[in-house]
Amino acid sequence: MSHPEPPLPQPAAVPAVPPPLVIAGHGTRVNAGAEACAVLVEKVRALLPGVRVEAGFVELTPPTIDVALDTVLADSPAAVVVPLMIGTGGHVREDIPEAIDTSKARHTDATVVYTRHLGSPAPLLAAVHERIASARGEWSAAETDVVMVGRGCSVTEANADHVRLSRVVFESGGYHQVLSAFIQVARPSLPEILRQYFASGSRRIVVMPHFLFTGRLDEWVHEQVDAFRAEYPDAEIRVADVIGPCDELARVVAQRYKEGALRARTTAGSPAYLAGLLLTGRKVVVVGGGCVARRRVPKLVEAGARVEVVSPEVHRSLAGLAGTGAITWHARDYRPEDLDGAWYAMATTDSADVNAAVVADAEARHTFCVRADRAGEGSAWTPATGEAAGVTVAAITSHDPLRARRIRDRFVEVISEESL
Repeated sequence: MSHPEPPLPQPAAVPAVPPPLVIAGHGTRVNAGAEACAVLVEKVRALLPGVRVEAGFVELTPPTIDVALDTVLADSPAAVVVPLMIGTGGHVREDIPEAIDTSKARHTDATVVYTRHLGSPAPLLAAVHERIASARGEWSAAETDVVMVGRGCSVTEANADHVRLSRVVFESGGYHQVLSAFIQVARPSLPEILRQYFASGSRRIVVMPHFLFTGRLDEWVHEQVDAFRAEYPDAEIRVADVIGPCDELARVVAQRYKEGALRARTTAGSPAYLAGLLLTGRKVVVVGGGCVARRRVPKLVEAGARVEVVSPEVHRSLAGLAGTGAITWHARDYRPEDLDGAWYAMATTDSADVNAAVVADAEARHTFCVRADRAGEGSAWTPATGEAAGVTVAAITSHDPLRARRIRDRFVEVISEESL
């Protein structure tokens, strides 16, 4: 009597469909803020076809984050939680992780990946400049003083990030001055900065509420500005709009999800699929000529690749390789057509915008691309490699290059011992 073959074991924790996304927001008593969040959720859904997108909130607005997670984990073995927060305050550090732990206690086999907060990437910085430009109207940037108003919290690092953002806004916007203020908890307060500006002779001031959506914080900004106007009627103060549910914000949330989904694909080792590339005679493009390129280009040359480096300047060792004809050096800025015909690419510049453009152009050409500054946003990763006794070993982890190097070194030791 024959017996049926036992079923083959299935790979562990690899979702058959993309893991759902839970956007973790603050919550608000202001209906307009809640409606704006709903608009954002729809925009993110449009950017992530096939992905279930839900929202949960720390307080005030239902459902709570743990309830939203319960809902999606009932139908999926994994989920990604993106904190809808600009800074890394108490909600990011404590409240959202606690909500995740509460839900995971009810779904013990589930994988929940919690991504980094939004921060102030280039798309959100562009949105800030647009809001300021709309508010200042006919005023030139050079004659406009800007107050960047942050939430304020008890976490020093979060407040410092807001102050750093003000400096970035100043240097990238061409304004006369940009100073930081906080609407609660931290100082200086908005009235303090307005008085400082007025005392120094400033009369054209734009207040930028650096919040995602309208709510009580935004209302407080308007109330404090109105009170200042009444006290100093010869000061011209204009209040910019909050960032709002714009396309730029939706793209950042979608990108954070993609970073998290990569980590959620498996709990057994790295989510990368390992393969050896045979690059002999094939075009490889490296954009950037600094220290990262200096380390990686020689290995590509050793592999027989036709390496083209695109960078206005390069490390002297790369200039030497170009001088011998081992590589081709295009001494200029990157152009999308540089990737035409490339089998493999690396974005290694010190500009996040340029690296993002290289990744996007490579994606459009179905060319695998390593992004040196943000590995999760590329389509390939560079392993830590070593050689011993005619063997090449490589180690890739999810997001821990130092651990990968330690593992690589141990592999090399074992192979070297076996060859003795």
